[in-house]
Amino acid sequence: MIEKVVIANRGEIALRILRACRALGIRTVALHSEADRDAKYVRLSDESVCIGPASAVDSYLNIPAVISAAEVTDAIAIHPGYGFLAENADFAERVEQSGFVFIGPRPETLRLMGDKISAIQAMKKSGVPCVPGSNGPLGDDAAANRRLASEIGYPVLIKASGGGGGKGMRVVHTEATLLNAIALTRAEAAAAFGNNVVYMEKYLDRPRHIEFQILADEHGNAIHLGERDCSVQRRHQKVLEESPAPGISERIRSRMGERCAEACRKLGYRGAGTFEFLMQDDEFYFIEVNARVQVEHPVTELVTGIDIVQQQLHIASGEKLGLRQKDIQLHGHAIECRVNAEDPDTFVPSPGCIKQFHQPGGPGIRVDSHIYNNYTVPPYYDSLIAKLIAYGDTRELAIARMRVALSEMVVEGIKTNILMHERVLADAAFQNGGVNIHYLENMLGL
Repeated sequence: MIEKVVIANRGEIALRILRACRALGIRTVALHSEADRDAKYVRLSDESVCIGPASAVDSYLNIPAVISAAEVTDAIAIHPGYGFLAENADFAERVEQSGFVFIGPRPETLRLMGDKISAIQAMKKSGVPCVPGSNGPLGDDAAANRRLASEIGYPVLIKASGGGGGKGMRVVHTEATLLNAIALTRAEAAAAFGNNVVYMEKYLDRPRHIEFQILADEHGNAIHLGERDCSVQRRHQKVLEESPAPGISERIRSRMGERCAEACRKLGYRGAGTFEFLMQDDEFYFIEVNARVQVEHPVTELVTGIDIVQQQLHIASGEKLGLRQKDIQLHGHAIECRVNAEDPDTFVPSPGCIKQFHQPGGPGIRVDSHIYNNYTVPPYYDSLIAKLIAYGDTRELAIARMRVALSEMVVEGIKTNILMHERVLADAAFQNGGVNIHYLENMLGL
């Protein structure tokens, strides 16, 4: 087992990784910016290193600073969490070239999955269903692009090959706006991702967002841990997730999950990952692979009883998966609400001092959070301050427990989106299950 891990992240995921390491007897090094000097995970870690000022570019995204911190603390491995450098192939390569273990997929896998066009082509070769589209980057031939859109059928979606997080996408409903949409998306992609390559897909008008959690070791073994429904979104950003997905049969779960696991075996995938799909009319269409631990991993942990972060650590230590597919059974239902420091009506970030924090409890309630009384939420990073997770034997019980937990949760001094979550949990459409990705924006009138 790896003896010492550098946690190259912040917030709740840094604390989550720290706890997994401590449970396995692994020493930890918390990296932090000047703005996060008083963070809970910094205080709890065995060692800590300040790697720069508040700006993420100068700290959490500073590759030389992260690797230097691993060197001076005699660490063995680096866990990138999610976001920041987690899916940066150059970072993973630098980590390994410097003699450390990167807790995640191989650099070549990150490069393959980081480019959506190459990822789609790899999935097609592996038998994973994909959205009808251009099967490659769009060229500069206007007539050819018009013909392609006509063959696919309007509306179509223009997407940046290097995009992510809901950025670099534009829906086109008519031929008259196609060429302008391609040009605008290219310009946005170049500015946001340093890569102006775009491609075209059929736009699905009422899909659900379903994803499958996988684990794979470096010995060719791969399994899936069932699916999550992440359809409650705003501007393509997930807000609430649940597992299992309402209405997904065991037959479909087994078929799609095995396709994902088989793709991992063919690709030589290593570590934890998530295969994301759009599902419409009972058909699945591949979107992308998130080659890291996901924000919403706790719901899968609760219904499977498997600690995904600990599994990452076992895999990074070179161990074979101690689980087989027949060992994986889903029990009950789990729901996660992302609690953000933001105005519940305008969604404008609300950093500042938390004067009072009361964490809810009771049967089936889990809270993943790094905040505490008098903690100051900095204005420099993502607004996620807590993940509230509810588990029950049934979906109805999980919803009931979540509604109670939301009513008990107190965060004073800043604004949060707790009221929005209460609206969702009380809404009949959500309670019935199976909402699509447009549900939340329609419900909120956005």
